[in-house]
Amino acid sequence: MNDNYGRKINYLRVSLTDKCNLKCIYCMPAEENEKEFLKSNMSYEENCNIIKAAASIGIGKIRFTGGEPLLYKDIIKLIEFTSKISSIKDISITTNGMLLYDMAEELKRAGLKRVNISLDSLNPEKFKKITRGGDVNKVFESIEKCLSIGLEPVKINTVIMRGINDDEIDDFINLTKDNPISVRFIELMPIGEGRKIYKESFISSEEVLSRYSNLIPIETDKSSTAALYKLNGAKGNIGFITPMSCKFCSDCNRIRLTSAGTLKPCLHSETEISVKEYTDKDTIILDKIKEAIYKKPSEHKIIEEGKSNSKKMMYQVGG
Repeated sequence: MNDNYGRKINYLRVSLTDKCNLKCIYCMPAEENEKEFLKSNMSYEENCNIIKAAASIGIGKIRFTGGEPLLYKDIIKLIEFTSKISSIKDISITTNGMLLYDMAEELKRAGLKRVNISLDSLNPEKFKKITRGGDVNKVFESIEKCLSIGLEPVKINTVIMRGINDDEIDDFINLTKDNPISVRFIELMPIGEGRKIYKESFISSEEVLSRYSNLIPIETDKSSTAALYKLNGAKGNIGFITPMSCKFCSDCNRIRLTSAGTLKPCLHSETEISVKEYTDKDTIILDKIKEAIYKKPSEHKIIEEGKSNSKKMMYQVGG
């Protein structure tokens, strides 16, 4: 289905929970009250009904996100349901990798095609500091597990932050030499907790690229958020996602479903369309999804205004 600007919207990101087992410094407040989580998460049946309706009007790609989607108790069952919808060809998750090692094989059997793993440092102590308690070795084990069972290419999402992890860029790039790994460097955004460190920690993809004349540009799908490069002879590649320095709104093909049951036409828009109360009414669900698509703005204003207009934190919308 096309939106009002002629963009084909075929991608739905589904945030299954706002709960996470890490509290990354740019994402979740350190003092976040656990009792606030899971107040209004969508049930398995509610998610199924929305995914089925979305598929009927052209959504062919689903990514499950969080918070941490592997904390959602019905994640396996939901992936299995989604995989049986013939028009949905691509099912993936974005995860921090802490629970992935033990679940990877079952996720693949259920129909999962790909994984994106958030990893902002390869250094155990620095990783623990950025995530406020995470164990990077668990993430390494999860990456190896996914590669061993054919959940590849594994995409690694790395938010680059000046003075925090920009000294590890070489190490991340080198991961792509011998493995089918795609490292995605993501610009820090002034949304939620990211606003607190944005001014001193933002570094543009252009600045990073200027350091590496050995990166070769490769063809990138038009709807991709990442500009892709690779090292000569490498098995993997490197992507740069530039929401701040270079908008990709003109080719954006996605809408988002939050764990609270609202549809977001744009990550950075304040617009949200409630759908939770209509999940047992097929016609209304379809109308709400179409409304979200039609209300998708031509572009976000995060660059001009210096902040996101989203009323939700990053962990509440699945990023």
